[in-house]
Amino acid sequence: MSKLSVTSIALAVALVMGLSSLARAEDKAADYTGTWKWTATMRNNSIDFTAKLKQDGDKVTGTIGGGNIPETEIKDGKVENGGLSFKTVRTRNGNDITTTYTGKLEGDTIKGKVETTGGTTTRPARDWTATRAKDAQPAAGGDAK
Repeated sequence: MSKLSVTSIALAVALVMGLSSLARAEDKAADYTGTWKWTATMRNNSIDFTAKLKQDGDKVTGTIGGGNIPETEIKDGKVENGGLSFKTVRTRNGNDITTTYTGKLEGDTIKGKVETTGGTTTRPARDWTATRAKDAQPAAGGDAK
């Protein structure tokens, strides 16, 4: 094997390893753990939703609830290439309705798409923006010195 071939192979291996570590670093940098809030319009009504997410590596678990919709466990939650995706499945009138959420973290905001299928209707993908809820502030007159 020529010296040029060995150098080319070594350079290609280094490039692949560098790109894969960059992708892992991006996944690690995106932390979706927290309470997220957003408002959606359904049948001409505004409904406030809350998602409680917990990220462990590339796996995401949690629940979503809002309005009179009971809290529902998320399924297939994952972070890949810095992006979040998960589903919820609810049963209404004997039909399973699957809602798929995808998005990317931008500071304390997730921006992405949500799509609902099943039941008697399929709703096309629409924009979805959720904001991380701030932790409760300590009461005034606490331990501050």
